[in-house]
Amino acid sequence: MARNRPAAGLMADWFDALLADELSRLAESGLLRHRRVVRPIDAVHVEIDGRVCVNFCSNNYLGLTHHPRVVAGLRAGAERFGAGAGAAGLISGFSPQHAATEAAIALWKSAEGAMLLPSGYQANLAAVQTLAALGRSRPGGVRFLIDKLAHASLVDAVRGSGAPWRVFPHNHMGKLGRLLEEADDKQFQVVVTESIFSMDGDEADLAGLDQLKRARPFALLLDEAHASGVYGRAGAGLAAERGLAEMADVFVVTFSKAAGCVGGAICGKENFCRAVLNFGRAYVYSTSVPAAMAASIEAAIGVMRDEPGRQDRVRELSRTFRAALRGKGRDVAEGDSPIVPIIVGSESAAMEMSQRLLDGQLLVGAVRPPTVPRGTSRLRVTLSCEHTEEEIARLTEALAL
Repeated sequence: MARNRPAAGLMADWFDALLADELSRLAESGLLRHRRVVRPIDAVHVEIDGRVCVNFCSNNYLGLTHHPRVVAGLRAGAERFGAGAGAAGLISGFSPQHAATEAAIALWKSAEGAMLLPSGYQANLAAVQTLAALGRSRPGGVRFLIDKLAHASLVDAVRGSGAPWRVFPHNHMGKLGRLLEEADDKQFQVVVTESIFSMDGDEADLAGLDQLKRARPFALLLDEAHASGVYGRAGAGLAAERGLAEMADVFVVTFSKAAGCVGGAICGKENFCRAVLNFGRAYVYSTSVPAAMAASIEAAIGVMRDEPGRQDRVRELSRTFRAALRGKGRDVAEGDSPIVPIIVGSESAAMEMSQRLLDGQLLVGAVRPPTVPRGTSRLRVTLSCEHTEEEIARLTEALAL
């Protein structure tokens, strides 16, 4: 006998009404997100609704999305290996190009090994999954300690691990030290942070972490998504520039930022990479990044090595831009990260300012909760070495109004 149930049409109507109510709630609170069609022209110019705009909201810090060597690597890889990998790495999706690219990444990061994944998000997820699995075998179990401003992918990974976790205030080494001390000596503790923070563009206290690690050992997962390419020799990252690369037990890098490609990687000891193959579900159950993209990543690493002037220029532009904004009365922190946040407060103010800039053919993203805390909505300006001084001067003047 058939059970009573709503007709498909009625269920569809109910479900659509639920979606409409939730989306309306977001719209009323100024938090509804949408996409616009943006046609890239080159590394820093795009076309929107028929108008050419200067792009100040891309993570293309070194302008490598359109670099001839990177594009040629992608093209040659596709011609040799096809458009897709066809399978996960543990099945048949690990080609000679994947092996060569992982070797190049490991050499670049001065690590024993590297694992290439389709995105930085998946790399963070697989790294945390592996650390959680290793920690569960310890008598005291595992606990994660994560910086309050760490990227959402790290937060999601730690939450999803099922392990206990605590948040410490941003860069607060005193609180982190107390959290480390309160744990049982048998507990495997993992500290999770970024080296350059994605929304504020500031640096982790790497020296403070190093001091804590010497006093009370822990495993350190360091996400260098926004530092790779911009800091360190050949763009090896902030930890490398500070001479503290050996402090991190696991690095995560992202190739969708300064490298101008797509994908992410886990770097560390060879045995950790072997562990990822067994415990990192985000790697095990994902189809490999296409070999063609792996080839472009290897080419991008070569460009970062051979053209250090790109790194020098974007950092100099950042220092100049920050100083100019302060001269116009804007409260921005000193530094040389390409990420320059301009806090405006309310969601509506951030959206209105972003639209005003777009009207002047300057594309700057507005960042609102839940990406940032309520009351700290902002314009997130990101710079590229391909921006001209004239374009940055235009933006400075527009932000002074």
